[in-house]
This record gives sequence, structure tokens and C-alpha cells, in this order.
Amino acid sequence: MAGIPHDHYEPKSGAEKWLNKRLPIVGLLYDTIMIPTPKNLNWMWIWGIILTFCLAMQIITGIVLVMHYTPHVDYAFASVEHIMRDVNGGYMLRYLHQNGASLFFVAVYLHIFRGLYYGSYKAPREVTWIIGMLIYLAMMATAFMGYVLPWGQMSFWGATVITGLFGAIPGIGPDIQTWLLGGPAVDNATLNRFFSLHYLLPFVIAALVAVHIWAFHTTGNNNPTGVEVRRSSKEEAARDTVPFWPYFVIKDLFALAVILAVFFAIVGFMPNYLGHPDNYIEANPLATPAHIVPEWYFLPFYAILRAFTADVWVVQLVTFLSFGIIDAKFFGVLAMFGAIAVMALAPWLDTSSVRSGKYRPMFKWWFALLCVDFVVLTWVGSQAAAFPYDWISLIASAYWFAYFLIILPLLGVIEKPLPQPATIEEDFNAHYGSKAHPAE
Repeated sequence: MAGIPHDHYEPKSGAEKWLNKRLPIVGLLYDTIMIPTPKNLNWMWIWGIILTFCLAMQIITGIVLVMHYTPHVDYAFASVEHIMRDVNGGYMLRYLHQNGASLFFVAVYLHIFRGLYYGSYKAPREVTWIIGMLIYLAMMATAFMGYVLPWGQMSFWGATVITGLFGAIPGIGPDIQTWLLGGPAVDNATLNRFFSLHYLLPFVIAALVAVHIWAFHTTGNNNPTGVEVRRSSKEEAARDTVPFWPYFVIKDLFALAVILAVFFAIVGFMPNYLGHPDNYIEANPLATPAHIVPEWYFLPFYAILRAFTADVWVVQLVTFLSFGIIDAKFFGVLAMFGAIAVMALAPWLDTSSVRSGKYRPMFKWWFALLCVDFVVLTWVGSQAAAFPYDWISLIASAYWFAYFLIILPLLGVIEKPLPQPATIEEDFNAHYGSKAHPAE
């Protein structure tokens, strides 16, 4: 698909022309910042700049923290305490990094659910969506490995539980688990592996983000109506769009300032609110915590992992049909990763010809229930695996899969959508009036 017609960078001075012939980086930056953007984007389109800020903050604070961290089981916990107590501003750097991960995941979940509601995964943006899912998986891996580095009780036992999941894979599982751990159990080799990967993966994420931005700059932004920008001429495109700079840059910076005010209030006054107190106890392989839980942003999928026990009929059926190859533990692992996979497959599971949820009355109710379901999974993942939480997690997990595998495909067949605006300009004028155009 051709890009949206717009004015491209034209070098004026001799120096600009000389550089543009050899390295057209100024033109690339100009085309990026001046990209025509649908003029009807709402406040749910602010999360891109929040995510970019979080990635930059995590990389910068992480690089500084690495200068004072010792990746060895005998010294890791003490080195973190050294950062907190002795390094100038070390406590603030650590709290920024620690809580920055939570802000990162808040933003990415809102970004994903916005995409699910407005159909940002639909053609021609399937590749953009898949790259986004890869970024999310890399974020989860990075966050998990980072959680191990302080070498507290929850770090150690969280690593033991999560790496143990790979051991459930039939046949090759134990070998994969040993390779991940660097030995038979969580120890110094594990810490070194996780430290190295935790440092490396953010740069992989940065590269994926660059590809993600390139992808949606090629196809153009989605928008709340789901109606595409007119591309037949530059004049028509100009009636549907405004340049990203200054209109949306200023809007995004304002949103970033508001969110950072809340973020810094949390970092300054309640930095350990989302942490676990057991992680301020040095790792002890001989003392198992009463309740092992991951960080909050893993809890929905942790709940799905635990929901499918050996007494669930679906697990029993699959175990029988696979002749015992897929047991309850392995089924839970498949369910956990499958819960992410069905999100990635949304472009092909959604059969509706209407992109935006704004014009799908039945979809709105099911999607609202999905949002509630995600919150319930997050809550129940933090609870003990006992009645009634085990039943709640099973019901919530069943709905998660039912939404993507059954409800979404059926809605495209049975739902009668509402009338859509013919153009973005029409939608914009309906909300703000035909005179509400940027100053020339």
C-alpha cells in the first residue's frame, strides 16, 4: 500500500544538500516527525510516547545500575543494598528502574487493549501487530530476568518455578531447563545468564520498536473510526490528517507530563508498593516462601497457568488423547503461552469487516467483559491456588480463550454494525464542527 501523500524534505542550504546526498538522515527525521496523522485520534493514542519514554528510561537507568551491580550469588544482594545506601542517588535510580517496569507494562496493556478495541490489528496492519506482540514477549522475558537480579527470596524462587515450566516439555524439557539454568538448579550460572540477557534484550526491544514504527509509518496510523485516510491526492489526505508535529507531539507531551507527575509521586512516596517484602530477604535455597508470586504484570498469565489442574476435564481429555504426553503441568504451560498466542492471532480470528469497535454494538459488551476478565485474572493470580480462587481462575481463563477463539469469529457473522462515517474528515467535523481546523 502506498504511503499517505505529503510534502517530503527538501534540503535548502549547500551543507544540507551535501549531507542529504551522502546520509539522508535529516530527511528521514523530517518525514518521521511530519508524518500525516489522522486528525481524529483520541487520548488512547498517547501510549506510544509513554512506552518510548519508558524504554529510554529503563535503558539509561539500567546502564548506570550495572556499573555498581555484581552478578554473583554471594554478592548480588549486597551490591543492590550498596546501590541503595552508598551510591549517590542510587536509591532513586533503582526505584525509577523498578517502578519504571510497572509503568512500562501499564502502558503496554492499555496500548494492546486499545488496539484490540479499535481493530488496529486488521489489514493492512497485521505485521505491525505481530511485531508489537514480539516486543511484548521480549518485555516479559526482560522483566522476568531483571526480577531475578536482586537475588532476594522471591527472585530465587520465582526463577526456580518459571524455569521449572520448561522442564515440563516432553522429552527435551529437562535439557532445555538445564541449558537455561546453566546447571541442575538455580545458581551462579543462572544469575550470570539472566544478567547478560537482561542487559542485552532492551536493545533488541529498541530495534523491534524501530521496525514497529517503520511498519505503521508505512501503512499509516489507525484511528477511532477505523476509516482509512484518503490517498488519491495530497489535497484529500490533508483534509483527513494533520502533521504529527506540532499537533500530536504537543498533545503527547502534555499526556506524558501528567502521567509522569503520578509516576514520580509513586516513586517518591510509595516506591515499594508494588514490590514483594520477601524480596528484601536474601535468597535462601533452604527456605521456601509460603506463597510464591511473580510481579503483578505476570499475574494474569500466571493465573491461567495454575487454572488447568489435573482434575479439570479438558486436561484429563487431552492427557488421555495424547497418551499421557501432555500432563497437567505441560497443559498449563501451553495454556499460558497460548493465551498470548491467541492475541497475536486476532487479525485472523476477527471475521468482521468493520474495523473499529465504536460501530459494533455486540462487540462492545463482549470486549468490556474481556477487560473485566483481565482484571479478575490479575487479582486471582495473586491469591492462593485454593477454593474459590481456583474456580474463579478457571472460569476467567475459559472466557479469555472463548473470546478469541469463539466469540470474535462468530461476531463477524451475526453482528449488525452501525453506519460508519465515509471519511475521517466527516467524523472530525461531526465532533468538532467544520471550522475546527488547525491554523494555516
